[in-house]
Amino acid sequence: MAPRRMETKPAIFCLKTLLLLYSFIFWVTGVVLLVVGLWWKFMLGPYMLLISSSPSSAPYVLTGTGAAIVLFGLFGCFATCRGRPWMLKLYAVFLSLVFMTELIAGISGFVFRHEIKGTFLTAYSAAVMRYDGRDDRSVAVDGVQRRLHCCGVYNYTSWFSSVYFPISGIPTSCCVHVSDCNEADLKNTTLAAQKVYKEGCYELVVSFIESNMGIIAGVTFGIAFSQLVGVTLACCLSHFINSNQYEMI
Repeated sequence: MAPRRMETKPAIFCLKTLLLLYSFIFWVTGVVLLVVGLWWKFMLGPYMLLISSSPSSAPYVLTGTGAAIVLFGLFGCFATCRGRPWMLKLYAVFLSLVFMTELIAGISGFVFRHEIKGTFLTAYSAAVMRYDGRDDRSVAVDGVQRRLHCCGVYNYTSWFSSVYFPISGIPTSCCVHVSDCNEADLKNTTLAAQKVYKEGCYELVVSFIESNMGIIAGVTFGIAFSQLVGVTLACCLSHFINSNQYEMI
């Protein structure tokens, strides 16, 4: 049995090296998810009010998933170094759960993308109609219009039926050049058309979603299926270690 044990040792060393490298990359993805979740919560919070009428749980899911991946990534490195089959099998089970979770999330996002767009239209239209320039949704609307160089839902005329228009006209966040806008012009439907962005924000956001859906789906499924590499490596290493221990008896 000695020659065969000599054959398994290089295989175990190679698998350990690959699994350690994979676990490190897996750990890095956890850190990235954790950072994205926190950034989403604290930086994108107001904008999420334009997508849903209720607070989104997505940043908490990302943060929790990222924290769990960080912990299990460290556990994977520890299990690989220790070479305990039960640890490797537990690591493989966790990677399988992550794979199924990411796969379901990716499929759900792709299937329900039209519902997401419909929800955004409803929430954004309501934010425009109830705009007052002060609350969180109003601040988010201003941010979208400034960054995307757009105005209103479908175009600047969306503002004509808002509660804000009779008081102050179209918000200054719609202005192409803020220094060239004044309240009197923005309350005048004819003059305002010459000073604000013509394109509506809804079409820009939907166009972005449609043009990038393939990339987002590809990245999501690619990350999900990468977990299968870790499962395969962990299972193979566990098998080789078990075989090597059996041959030594």
